[in-house]
Amino acid sequence: MTKRTLGWSVFCIFLLASCKQVEEPKAQLAYQFKGDTVVVSDQRLLSEKVKIDSVTVEPVAREVITAGTIQAIPTQYAYIAPPFAGRVVRSHIKLGEQVNQNTPLFEIISSDFTSAQKEFFQAESDRELARINLNRQKDLKENGVGSQKELDESKNALFLADKEYENAYTALQVYQTNPAQMKLGQPLVVRAPISGEVIQNNLVTGQYLSSESEHVAIIADLSKVWVVAQVKEKDIRYIHEGDKMDIHVSAHPEEPIKGEVYYIDGSIDIETRSIKVLSVCDNQEGQLKLGMYTTVHFTDQPTPHVVVPEKSILQGEESSFVFVKIRENTFVRTPVQVEVTRDGKAVLSNGLLPGQEIISEGGYYFK
Repeated sequence: MTKRTLGWSVFCIFLLASCKQVEEPKAQLAYQFKGDTVVVSDQRLLSEKVKIDSVTVEPVAREVITAGTIQAIPTQYAYIAPPFAGRVVRSHIKLGEQVNQNTPLFEIISSDFTSAQKEFFQAESDRELARINLNRQKDLKENGVGSQKELDESKNALFLADKEYENAYTALQVYQTNPAQMKLGQPLVVRAPISGEVIQNNLVTGQYLSSESEHVAIIADLSKVWVVAQVKEKDIRYIHEGDKMDIHVSAHPEEPIKGEVYYIDGSIDIETRSIKVLSVCDNQEGQLKLGMYTTVHFTDQPTPHVVVPEKSILQGEESSFVFVKIRENTFVRTPVQVEVTRDGKAVLSNGLLPGQEIISEGGYYFK
């Protein structure tokens, strides 16, 4: 290599290095940070890479999503247990059968029930004798043979006999027995206290049931059920009685089941820090089974909220932020609190005011 060639090569290297040093400051001068404020000097960056929009206010319905279970409504759920100790002599029901209120379920022979029958018939007989005695004392008094004292005593005896009869009559009615049609020694007929479906039947003809036996059958009206949801303490303020809700069950994922908030518990579960929310849900088709797990979507009434595009939200080390335009080509980094993101929009609880201009897209160029 000649000296002339070598000199020319050195000159080219120096020239390229000089060009690189000139180009680097230009790239750095596209924007500059001064604290939380960024000043953009490259108009092409603003026009081609960055989009600016105004902060808007829109009606937003707050949504709370939580877990729940399907439970029976207590007034539509009945445990069937024997009122007396006795032996089952006949069963009238089958599992899954629909029964009406007062429908016979089973019959038992019970010495206790027989004793209650005897007490009723004895009370009925004593009342009739007391009535006859009173009529006789009235006749004697009218004919001048009887005394007023005997008449008063017979009236008092009839009064006491009436009370004994009423007590014995009421005791039998508790067991849904009509004393007027009862025969001494007949089995006790246990009847359905409510209308519904027999969802449990443990009856066996011939089995002996003690007075302390657990229930032998369950009847439930499941045309309506409760959805019992557990709502976190921080979210309970968004839920009110009468609010609409969607219930999702894995057995029927294609369409949510509609419900309505019926009751919000007045106390909090200390262990889970959640509050029980009861909702009545129609179940005419029997889609909801007792004990099913559900995902519950509560929807509050829409209220005005500050809304910005989701792409405008940037994540810092400690909080989310957006770039707010304060003057031409100048933006300030502003912390915001995002409540929820939905359908490409972010709902804010604080940080911005309606009408402010922000970088809605491309803010990451200045991050």
